[in-house]
Amino acid sequence: MALWVCHTYALLSMVIALSIEKQCGPAEYKTEAEECCPMCGKGLVVHKDCISDSSTTCIPCMRGTYMNEPNGLYSCRPCKTCDPGQGLHILHKCTSTSDALCDVKDGFHCKSYSDNRECNFAVKHYSCLPGQRPNPPGTKATDAVCEECPYGHFSQYGINCTAWMKCTFEQNMIQDGTPTNDTVCKNIPARNR
Repeated sequence: MALWVCHTYALLSMVIALSIEKQCGPAEYKTEAEECCPMCGKGLVVHKDCISDSSTTCIPCMRGTYMNEPNGLYSCRPCKTCDPGQGLHILHKCTSTSDALCDVKDGFHCKSYSDNRECNFAVKHYSCLPGQRPNPPGTKATDAVCEECPYGHFSQYGINCTAWMKCTFEQNMIQDGTPTNDTVCKNIPARNR
């Protein structure tokens, strides 16, 4: 009976050992054949899995692709494009080891963010009307808010408010200032002063 218990225990131990999934080390990946192979480094991907007498064969990422971490993948990730038509420009170019980093163009603000909080679509800041100025001005994250120029100031193009010109004692005021135009002064001829 003791022999039967020993055989049963040994058989059960083998079944349990075979049923436990093979775990790979932190610098290894599991192949489809359930073998553990050394990972490829950054900028590289697997060309051929390791076999008993040779290590993993890795190949570099081609232009327009990257791999930013050690891996057991067979293809590189495509680089993101920073489309100027979407209000974006390239802040950092894509390399074999890192993706491109896009930024919002000057005069634009982000309208749509990706899951990792990167902007993927931006629009031009609202343009203020003559007689107004942006306050606060737009940022890469927010649109401009327009306000009327205070009395005594004008804005022809909706960019900033400038104080009306004050005519000197040697000038006559021809036209009062308005929210969109400056005061118009004309020199008084010297003989009429």
